[in-house]
Amino acid sequence: MNDLTPTQETTLYPADIAQMSLAQLAALSPAQKLEINTNLDQAMDWLKKARSRFDTALDQCYGERARAALHDDGRDFGTTHINDGFLSIKFELPKKVSWDQKQLAQIAERILAAGEKVESYLEVKLTVPEARFTHWPPAMQEQFSGARTVASGKPAFTLSLDQEVA
Repeated sequence: MNDLTPTQETTLYPADIAQMSLAQLAALSPAQKLEINTNLDQAMDWLKKARSRFDTALDQCYGERARAALHDDGRDFGTTHINDGFLSIKFELPKKVSWDQKQLAQIAERILAAGEKVESYLEVKLTVPEARFTHWPPAMQEQFSGARTVASGKPAFTLSLDQEVA
């Protein structure tokens, strides 16, 4: 058993970790795994914040010009290219559409009442929240069980220092 604390072991740097095999990573001491996990979480958080800040700066610098270029082409959304000296900038402004679910349900009812197929106009995806399904009576669950597929998602691990060791 390895009873060294994280500060007593050799620090592994990102370049070291990238070169290690999965077996080598799995064989690391618990303290090293904790250190790597903590460092990776902190690095990811830092990178997300840095990316967001830099993207905001790029938008501040080029956004108005790029949006004007889109507008000059008669578009509110899409892709355009602008230059800043030797720097070529590809600007992508996606269209983000959302639909009011309550209004769509009302429209779907009117379509059905008119004798038409809802699927001709709307993409319909039916789902049952798992929390609701598990609280149904067994007879109701049985009716739906043939339409239900259960698969595992991606596992997640949370590492922390045992309070007794700390």
